[in-house]
Amino acid sequence: MPLVRGWSGWSSAVRWTRVAEPGVRAPVVADDRGWRLRHLPVLLAASAALGAVAAVVGGLTGGGAAAAGAAAGVAVTVLSYTLTTVVLAWADAINPQLVLPLGLGLYVAKFTLLGVVMVAVASTGWDGLIPLCAGIAAGVAVWTGVHIWWLTSGSSRRP
Repeated sequence: MPLVRGWSGWSSAVRWTRVAEPGVRAPVVADDRGWRLRHLPVLLAASAALGAVAAVVGGLTGGGAAAAGAAAGVAVTVLSYTLTTVVLAWADAINPQLVLPLGLGLYVAKFTLLGVVMVAVASTGWDGLIPLCAGIAAGVAVWTGVHIWWLTSGSSRRP
């Protein structure tokens, strides 16, 4: 393996580290195969709770269309983030060098599809459009917040 010059954390000390050759993988410990997806159940549970709350709030404030829009907005975020998590976990398990190209490609595909769907929905004049957008924003905020909590609570430590 070649030696490369790199930085060590916050210190300015230069250190030399070994970088894997393309195609070289570290051995996987059998007990730790699921670490890439270990956070998903917590995030999905929090998102399901948010989806229920969003539907109730939407229903109380704007009727059925608002309830459907708010719940659908949360579902769009959950679907997007779960797809990204699963694809990147798979790519990392196969070959870590696949993470960047697959991640960027998935990002472009998802946001292109989201843009097309949002324009199509907006052109219908549906009353649930604003709650849909609010549901997407709330889904992003809750998913990100719960993920940060999960990472900082010590749950993310590998055995």
